[in-house]
Amino acid sequence: MSAHYGSGPGEITPDGCAVEFYDLLPVMGEPEIVHGAVPAGASILELGCGTGRILRPLAEYGHPVLGVDESPAMLARLSDLPTVCAQIESLELDRVFDVVLLASTLINADPEQRRAFLGTCRRHVAPGGVVVVQQTDPNWFGTVEPGEHLHDGIRRVIRQVRRAGRRVDVVVDYHVGDRTWTHAFDRHPIDQDELMADLASAGLRFDRLLTDDHTWFTTRRA
Repeated sequence: MSAHYGSGPGEITPDGCAVEFYDLLPVMGEPEIVHGAVPAGASILELGCGTGRILRPLAEYGHPVLGVDESPAMLARLSDLPTVCAQIESLELDRVFDVVLLASTLINADPEQRRAFLGTCRRHVAPGGVVVVQQTDPNWFGTVEPGEHLHDGIRRVIRQVRRAGRRVDVVVDYHVGDRTWTHAFDRHPIDQDELMADLASAGLRFDRLLTDDHTWFTTRRA
């Protein structure tokens, strides 16, 4: 079985995400971080936009936006904004944006996919533009354990954690009312040297941290 799989009510995307569950997720400060890091009115391309949890508030802040996701079912929940259904790795829009957003910890994919994601960011960011990235808290890899957390009416139960070298495999159940979704996924840590090398290989350079916990940072064209 793939490291990424999911189950529960409604459609499940190829990487195991439940469309109905993602449509219920609240924003958790992400749009404010992005908006505060970029110029007012900057055009934004979000890679892996899902149902628009981050993208829609950015549009409300006055940014021209375009969302990309490989799931038609996710994008169907975002019919009020312009979108493209495509895989991030092979995306070729023949246009550039002031801002490219790679959120939802997508950069913590396996190293080969991560480098492909960064290459797509580089192809689509304008000269003088910025790539805004969200990564998993580096401390999470050493501290995550099975447990339960309740937030905004969502009961999140981490029921399995397995460490395979540096990679961490997790199985999580999400409970909302009488509905339950399961998502299994992996996360790959990125140390500083590895990040700098991967950015350089994509033609990018590190710019600055946006948050004290190192989960948000920006990069620019090298």
